[in-house]
Amino acid sequence: MDKRYFCIDMKCFYASVECAERRLDPFETDLVVADVERGKNALCLAISPHMKALGVKNRCRLSEIPKSIKYIIAKPRMKKYVDYAADIYDVYLDYVSGDDIHVYSIDESFIDASPYLARYRTDAHGFARLLINKVAERLRIPSTAGIGTNLYLAKIALDITAKHAPCHIGYLDEESYKKTIWDHRPITDLWQISVGTAARLGHYGIYDMRGVANAPEELLYKAFGINAELLIDHAWGREPCTIADIKSYKPSSRSVSSSQILFEDYSYEKALLVMREMALGGAQELMRRKVIASSVGIGVSYSGGNPPSSGASMAFSQPTSLYSVIRPAVDELFARTTHRGVPIRRLAISFGSVMDEGCEGYDLFTDREAMERERLLEHTVLGIKDKFGKNAVLRGFDLEEGATAMIRNKLIGGHNGE
Repeated sequence: MDKRYFCIDMKCFYASVECAERRLDPFETDLVVADVERGKNALCLAISPHMKALGVKNRCRLSEIPKSIKYIIAKPRMKKYVDYAADIYDVYLDYVSGDDIHVYSIDESFIDASPYLARYRTDAHGFARLLINKVAERLRIPSTAGIGTNLYLAKIALDITAKHAPCHIGYLDEESYKKTIWDHRPITDLWQISVGTAARLGHYGIYDMRGVANAPEELLYKAFGINAELLIDHAWGREPCTIADIKSYKPSSRSVSSSQILFEDYSYEKALLVMREMALGGAQELMRRKVIASSVGIGVSYSGGNPPSSGASMAFSQPTSLYSVIRPAVDELFARTTHRGVPIRRLAISFGSVMDEGCEGYDLFTDREAMERERLLEHTVLGIKDKFGKNAVLRGFDLEEGATAMIRNKLIGGHNGE
């Protein structure tokens, strides 16, 4: 059966939600989503389609918006956007099985429409239009769609072809892809082509997908290794992966990680305090997932990018999720690798080789009773937080100057979590 995939994207999602909440038309309203408390250089998370039409760039700063434009500033409300995303998914479920939907991001989803065209007695374009209209009718959120004979072509049809279609729906199969996309530049407009990949291709005089398709495969494998296979497939408009493949995929290894950009430049001592908070949050997340980690790693980035980022990792003697074991390891890594006297701006922590907690082992020096007491206490704390909120139970260091956990517990994706 010929396959038809959709890639549906909500236009200027956060800004469209704010317009919907105010009963305003996003195509006629000048609105930006930004936190004015972060100053005149605050980043705009989204702008309305009308502002885009005026030439304002989507990820601009408030100070970069022309003073001639009078606009509404909406404070980010991440929980509200998550709720809208869930409502949009519910619209899809009225017409499509969850087995045929892959949520790619908060505002973008892939759908395998193939089994439903005969059922609804329509073609791919008509079915895509139906879903777009239903989202607009129920939630007042505009969207665009790409239709492709595989997932890759659906995404490219959305990102490039739909922009030039009056109906905001694009279509690509392998032949039309070669006719319309092969010579498209810059090549970074295409999904999964990073600036680094483009620079490496440019070293060989390749600047578009036609060049990739015509390049000797030996050269591409030499330059990109096994990743050349994906690049070659995409150059010809091929993509063997299906939504069923995505849903059945199980990674060979798992990890738990987090990072944060600090609110201002931090000293060594204040950054260590935050790193300890992150270690505690990581330990609790491991327990929440009922897993243990074999190692922990940290990363520290400095204000202005000088000196270069530092960090290291360390293996535990036994896989664990206990903060009493994790904190000393994090303290040692931080003391050994972090530059003193240099302003710090970004911190990261990761736990590697994650496995089911049933695999936990012990050595002769393990105080198993103490471990069980700590684990029971932490699960009790997690239960209270799940019921009453993340700030219902705090550690003493969460109240110290420079601690960020209390503030970040109220955020979603680093922004206001209302």
